[in-house]
Amino acid sequence: MKFTVDRDVLADAVAWTSRALPARPPVPVLAGVRITADATGEVTLASFDYEVSARGTFAADVDDAGEVLVSGRLLKEIANALPHKPVDFALEGTKVSVTCGASRFTLATMPVDQYPALPDLPAQSGTIDGTDFQRAVAQVTVAASRDETLPILTGVRVEIEGSHISLLATDRYRLALREMSWKPSASDASAVALVRARTLNDTAKALGAGDVTVALSSGTGVDLIGFEAAGLTTTSLLMDGDYPQVRRLFPDESPVTAVVKTTELIEATRRVSLVAERNSSVRLAFAEGEVTLDAGQSDDAQASEALECQLEGDAITVAFNPQYLLDGLGALSTEYVRLGFTQDTKPVEFVGLTAPGGELASDFRYLLVPIRIQS
Repeated sequence: MKFTVDRDVLADAVAWTSRALPARPPVPVLAGVRITADATGEVTLASFDYEVSARGTFAADVDDAGEVLVSGRLLKEIANALPHKPVDFALEGTKVSVTCGASRFTLATMPVDQYPALPDLPAQSGTIDGTDFQRAVAQVTVAASRDETLPILTGVRVEIEGSHISLLATDRYRLALREMSWKPSASDASAVALVRARTLNDTAKALGAGDVTVALSSGTGVDLIGFEAAGLTTTSLLMDGDYPQVRRLFPDESPVTAVVKTTELIEATRRVSLVAERNSSVRLAFAEGEVTLDAGQSDDAQASEALECQLEGDAITVAFNPQYLLDGLGALSTEYVRLGFTQDTKPVEFVGLTAPGGELASDFRYLLVPIRIQS
């Protein structure tokens, strides 16, 4: 095997495939990246951990076709350290040489015949704008649980109905929902899938702009999801289990609403929460014309700050985990946020507005459970 490729092209493909390298591989060969060069001038890098697979394909000047398996960790470190010059790859006996300018590295090969076969990408289900997809995933995954003792909540529920996709995640304390449009392969497309939040987030970040192909396997059950864009391909096994029916938690109407400038509320929350002790809350007291934030219950430090707000309904006071509050406000990325209340102990709905009395800025909704205020 022998080929030449631009350093940046190689580094991008290595960065993509290294995502699927297991931290503690169950068998040694899974720590490797498989490199395949064919006579058509294409080189494919591949990795697999039995759950997630990643492939990166790029054009190169291929002199000799072939296939090798090398350490993925070393390959990533080398690719990042190379100067911005053409890179020559060559198999020399049982070693692979990597030459770039005056730099030369040699890597031991691993038994490529012992490497497992990667799953094929399922049939295309549709395409979605990469920028919209990346934004939607980032908004929703903030609410996914990181507690592995409740694995079902570490996933994102993907619901497909015709030309609409919904992403849903919860950790029991907050709930995020983003709805958006896409281009399905079939107008009557309908599917539900549960994808690991970390896998979905890493994939969306790496794919970036441009159209992204979404592929779901079908048959007796949906068990594999795949994404493809600009020569980058990934597949992931779907999670098993019944996701809780959390959509019904969103209120049909809110008798009390408050509209505040999003950036002002974020900055005030950050300042006030500086005195909040671990696992304590930030309290927000909404009254006509203003909301007052305060935190700190000890004699050592307290903080408070008042902001302008537009309140419709009765005055109300709630308390939130400050980080969960900041996560939701940051995910909105809108000039104004509207908080919808039913009771002071019931979940509060956050939606973004273009103006105080304006329309919704996006199809993103965030639901946050208040902390009970100690009397």
